[in-house]
Amino acid sequence: MQKEQIVKLTQNQTFPLTIKRLGINGEGVGYFKKQVVFVPGALPGEEVVVEATKVHPKFAEARIKKVRKKSEFRVQPLCPVYEECGGCQLQHLEYSQQLKEKRDIIIQSLERHTKLAVDKLNIKETIGMEDPWNYRNKSQFQVGQKDGQVLAGLYGINSHHLIDIEQCAVQHPQTNKAIETVKAILQKLQIPIYNEKSRKGIVRTIVARVGIQTGELQIVLITAKKELPKKEQIIEEIKKRLPDVKSVMQNINGQKTSLIFGEETVNLEGNEFIQETLGDLSFELSARTFFQLNPEQTVKLYNEVKEAAQLTGSEKVVDAYCGVGTIGLWVADKAAEIRGMDVISESIEDAKKNAARHGIKHAKFETGKAETVLPKWAKEGWKPDVVIVDPPRTGLDQQLLSTILKIKPKKLVYVSCNPSTLAKDIDVLAKKYKLEYIQPVDMFPHTSNVECCSLLILK
Repeated sequence: MQKEQIVKLTQNQTFPLTIKRLGINGEGVGYFKKQVVFVPGALPGEEVVVEATKVHPKFAEARIKKVRKKSEFRVQPLCPVYEECGGCQLQHLEYSQQLKEKRDIIIQSLERHTKLAVDKLNIKETIGMEDPWNYRNKSQFQVGQKDGQVLAGLYGINSHHLIDIEQCAVQHPQTNKAIETVKAILQKLQIPIYNEKSRKGIVRTIVARVGIQTGELQIVLITAKKELPKKEQIIEEIKKRLPDVKSVMQNINGQKTSLIFGEETVNLEGNEFIQETLGDLSFELSARTFFQLNPEQTVKLYNEVKEAAQLTGSEKVVDAYCGVGTIGLWVADKAAEIRGMDVISESIEDAKKNAARHGIKHAKFETGKAETVLPKWAKEGWKPDVVIVDPPRTGLDQQLLSTILKIKPKKLVYVSCNPSTLAKDIDVLAKKYKLEYIQPVDMFPHTSNVECCSLLILK
């Protein structure tokens, strides 16, 4: 029998392609002679002519040369720099259809990474937003200079070319205004802007965060050195032009790194934090504190967590990767005891303050990794009934997975921002847990990100 030959693509080759679905990063996915091809900007159902830009052993990347047949859901992106910026991947897709595609991205991940019968699983419809614009409460814009003009924005897709963004369509109007104002102040006072190549200059990044419910603004200037020239004048100008600012901070990051924040933070003016509320809870947000970027959807997500946990008032609950304690405090009224842990000590301090401010006495927070703290508690004889996890994109640590399988809480509520690592972890947990359902929540409209709340029950 003759082996069927796979015709390999070559660089710059032009060929027709039918797009079958969206990939996890929001790109169109098609097949050319059994080879997977990823095409940014292409939509399911479209017939396109593409040019191969990179050919890898198992897949190829391509760009659209011509759309022969358009998707009925293709729309004109709102943002003028949409195609260069890369911050949003799906502005060219009608919003109601984005919600359907995000559910499909979860299904694909489960098919690829688990042995479960995916067609039998309960994967609910994605919970969207009524108004999917201007929702982000924080912007972190890199600062640069071109022809004597100060720029602030994001690096273009796969490049180190800074795209100047004046009005970001998914940022809150107050953060948009704050960034533009600070940019103008730096320009007026001729403050030296950091240059990555020469590693000279001072200001690297402007961070603006707004408490959407309180209207309070925080500005953080991230600088390469501690000495900030014309510091008093900068502060005066910010206070004069942005009366909503309650906190001006400086963070020092002299490292050659892609990380935004350095270790040292200095208070320049006002409070060290701003206030934000979620439902009935209020939170103090300091410069480096992690807090969900879309408060409106966060309330919906946390209500899903509460619904999944179905607490009766007698349960011991763990809030792993707890940050400032948001999820633990959200469900605290229905729990006998809450314990949370996080690696960032400032977040744990904030979590303790947040619990005290709300009179929640049955919550305990500890600095450390979930995978070391949880086994320690188990050794001391404290075992949870419900574990809630909200890990970073990398998913659960192997040691934490083994600990969960060993101490066997009755329920595991898994909040995830990465369907691939969620699916891989569910596959490991499936030895002892049944996946009851997955509820997708659209935390970041117009991007390929999808957040989920999954309920797993001990078999």
